[in-house]
Parts: sequence; structure tokens; C-alpha cells
Amino acid sequence: MNTALSKFVTLLTGIVVGSVATYVVFSPSQPGAEMKLAADEPARPKYWVAPMDPNYRRDKPGKSPMGMDLIAVYEDAMTASDAAGTIRISPAVVNNLGVKTREAVFEVWHSDISTVGYVQYDADKLVHIHPRVEGWIETLHVTAEGDPVEQGQALYEIYSPALVNAQNELLLALDRKNKKLITAARDRLQALQLPLDAIKNLEKTRVVQQAVTFYAPQQGVVDNLNVRTGFYVQPGTRIMSIGSLSEVWIEAEVFERQLPLLTEGAPVEMTLDYLPGKVWSGKVDYIYPSLDEKTRTVKVRLRFANEDRRLRPNMFAQISIASESSGKTLIVPSDAVIRTGKVDRVVMALGEGRFRSVEVSIGRVSGTSTEILSGLGVGDTVVTSAQFLLDSESSKSADFERMDYESAKHGEAMEMNHD
Repeated sequence: MNTALSKFVTLLTGIVVGSVATYVVFSPSQPGAEMKLAADEPARPKYWVAPMDPNYRRDKPGKSPMGMDLIAVYEDAMTASDAAGTIRISPAVVNNLGVKTREAVFEVWHSDISTVGYVQYDADKLVHIHPRVEGWIETLHVTAEGDPVEQGQALYEIYSPALVNAQNELLLALDRKNKKLITAARDRLQALQLPLDAIKNLEKTRVVQQAVTFYAPQQGVVDNLNVRTGFYVQPGTRIMSIGSLSEVWIEAEVFERQLPLLTEGAPVEMTLDYLPGKVWSGKVDYIYPSLDEKTRTVKVRLRFANEDRRLRPNMFAQISIASESSGKTLIVPSDAVIRTGKVDRVVMALGEGRFRSVEVSIGRVSGTSTEILSGLGVGDTVVTSAQFLLDSESSKSADFERMDYESAKHGEAMEMNHD
């Protein structure tokens, strides 16, 4: 009897111990079992958001007000190393959003300023023709604007009573052989721009010219022709202008923010629509000291050689100004920078579907590159597309975390006061 009872107790003890061991090994409270169950259980979205409006949220799939499928946003599996504002997105969502990234690089700054301009005469070689006497144009030797002229070519003939009287005074002084009067009469004729050859011819022939011919002071083309044969002119009349086309100016404008990139003497390339494929090389000749208060641009003068005379005034040109290369600096694509007017941000890609919006300080900006002064390091990866949606989610995540922190801090303070 005792032997049977002993066997029964032993069997019952084995059953109890085996059950406990089985529960301990296969209990879901064990870390290994949790990982297995978590791996088997599919992740559940936290909410659904409109692709074009991050403020439009729903607790189930559907359509946005624009008719687009809502995007699932999953519960942020934050780790201890993640900073505030870090969000985690599944690879499928990242692919659907078309997220693209680039690394911040430390390299020499190179940028081009693209703008437009207009061809102008070289003002240093632009001559305006004014008479210094009153009179009438007897003969006009140039008839149209744009006509080429050579230095010393006859431009016009004028009848002026003042010029006739000045010639008679020289002849009178010569007859009297008064050196002082002769010198004074010559000086007056020269001051009235009578050509030197005409003065010598007057002294030689002793014949007064009723109509005096004036000649081109330089080679160029006629511009602003304001008279015709028979016109009455006076010292305030601009008869014409003569511009040289051996060199031309290009007047262009650049934005105020691009001023730090400009230096006088910087190389410039220019193209024109009427000669595709032809590139002219020039330089920045002068940067004007004032800005246009309406357009917030500064005018820049560029100088180009024009030996073949292909560049003509008022032509429209596309300009590319190379900025001066400086030392190495941290550079990111301009598309990655989110500019709000108060702060500048970029969205960093942290890997494994994690993203975080960070504030940065920017320096120089060109069409494709932006200089980063602080906020990023070499090798950091930034988002260059779909960054606005990610930035919105990151900002909201940071706000919620700050709210939770403030709530917890307020609760602790309440408990301390209660104690």
C-alpha cells in the first residue's frame, strides 16, 4: 500500500513539474517569444494621410479631397538613439513618395550666375556730334542710322554767320600783321571746331568758306541721327552720335543675394539666339554701386571684344557669370533646403526608413547648390524630393514629444506639491 501511494505521489509531482517547465519555456512573456510573435504579427498603421496635404488625416484607408489614395503612416518605432522629431516610414511608402537623397559634400565652391542682358555701345568710345555755332545744314553726307563711317569722313556742311565772321576776323588780323590778333582769331576758330586744314587753307587762299564741312572724329556707325538737310541747328542740338563696335558692353542685372558671388574681372560667357552654338567670352567690367529699389537687382556691366562686328546694340543675350572659387565648404543641393523666411531646414535621411528635420544656417546660394554653415556634417544624407511632407511629419512628431514631456513634467510637479 505504501509502495503504491509513493508511486502515485511521484507521478503527480512529475506532471506538475513538466507543466511548469512547459509554461516557462513557451510563455509569451519570454523575450524570444515576444520577438517571434512580433515578427509574425503585421505592423499596423498609426493613421492615413493625404499625399498633398499632411493635415488631412483619417483612421482608415480612403481617398483624399483631391481623389488620391491616402498613405499609411506606421507607428514610430523609436529607439533610444533617435532624437526628437525622428519619424520612421516603411520602405513601400518611401518608394511611393519618390524620396530621393544626396550626401552633403565638402568641396571647393563653384557656381554660375545665370541672367540676361542687352548689347550696348561701348560708352567710352561713343561720341556725340554737336555744333558750337548756330546755322543751317547745307549738306548731310550721312543719311541713315547704322551707316558705317571712317575717321575723317565728311559728315555735314553748315552755313553759320558766326563762322563766317570768325574767318573774316582772321583775315583782318593777317592783313594788319598783328600777331596777337592773329593768335586770338586762330584760337576762336579752333574753339568753334573749324578743322585745322580749313584754317590753313583760309590763311593760304584768303577766301572765306560760306559752308564749312565737318568730319567724323573716329571710326564707327551712325546712331541717333536727328537732322536732315536744311535743318536749323544751334549749340544745344545733337546732330548725331558715332559709336564704335570694336568692343561692346552688355548691361545685365543680378539679384541682391548674388552680390557676394560677383567680382570685377570675373570671366563671363554669353550666347545669343541668332547664332546658336556660338559662345562669346568676356569679363565683368563694372558692378554698379546702387540697387534698383523695385526689382532688388544690381546692374552689372560686361565687356566683350567684337572684331567681327556680329554683336549689335540692343541684341538680347543669355549670360553666365562664373563666381570666384574659394576654399572648400559644405555644400548640399539647393532643392534640399526648405526656406520658410524665419528658419531654414533640411530633412536628414538616417537610414532604415528614419528621417528627421533639422535646422541649418545657409551661406551662399546658386541655382543648384547651397552652402551650409552649420547644422550638418560631411557625409550627412539629405532628402531632395518629398522633403516637405517628411518635414511636416517630423515637426509634428517633435511637437507631440514636447507636449508629452511637458505633460509628464507637469504631472511630476503636481505629485511633488501634493506630497
